[in-house]
Amino acid sequence: MKFPKFADLILFENDDVIVVNKPPFISSLDERGEGSSEISMLRLAKTYWDDAQICHRLDKETSGALIFAKNPEAYRSISIQFEKRKVKKVYHAVIDGTHTFDNLLVDLPILNVGKGSVTISRQEGKRAETWFQSLKYYKHYTLVECRPVTGRMHQIRIHLATQRASIAGDEMYKGEPVFLSKIKRKYHLGKDQEELPIMKRFALHAYEITFRINPETEVTIHAPYPKDFETLLKLLDKFDS
Repeated sequence: MKFPKFADLILFENDDVIVVNKPPFISSLDERGEGSSEISMLRLAKTYWDDAQICHRLDKETSGALIFAKNPEAYRSISIQFEKRKVKKVYHAVIDGTHTFDNLLVDLPILNVGKGSVTISRQEGKRAETWFQSLKYYKHYTLVECRPVTGRMHQIRIHLATQRASIAGDEMYKGEPVFLSKIKRKYHLGKDQEELPIMKRFALHAYEITFRINPETEVTIHAPYPKDFETLLKLLDKFDS
């Protein structure tokens, strides 16, 4: 895999912060036990700015807006905003099936059971809230806006799964990959060819983030869709609408 130049990913930068459009398949932080060869967003950031600190995380497969602080004061300020739930995050997801979510609040506690896995637990879970709004309907899928209030691991993914609306391609939570043969009529695969999914990951993108860069100024940074997400939507528009 070819690694991007950090400078090419920047959406916003000032003296205190950098916001980038994280590509899919790169971990936010170094993955434990993977050896030191695996590149991470934090490592890429440090090639650009020595003192860069990552302010939150996105799952390895998730693309989109990610904030780095350039100095300890900025890191502290943004960490406090996350802690007090002042950072507004908007994600876009393509989900299995047609679902009409009209500002639906899913309020189900999440328990981290270790090894990169979570479950819903009303007894032991930590509070987790996500709002969902359907944006566009297809025959077999829906494009949904997800606004997490809390920031639990896999929150959007598991909350959608509880609505029988798993993210397309999210096999951990029973989401099916999208194949062209499912949406395109008279689709023929050549002999001995194996059909690959349109997207090689689950269809989740951190579309927008809003936070304060100082007490007076709030910014909203929008992260354009990466190529794979855009291609999926184009094909759904063409063959599944």
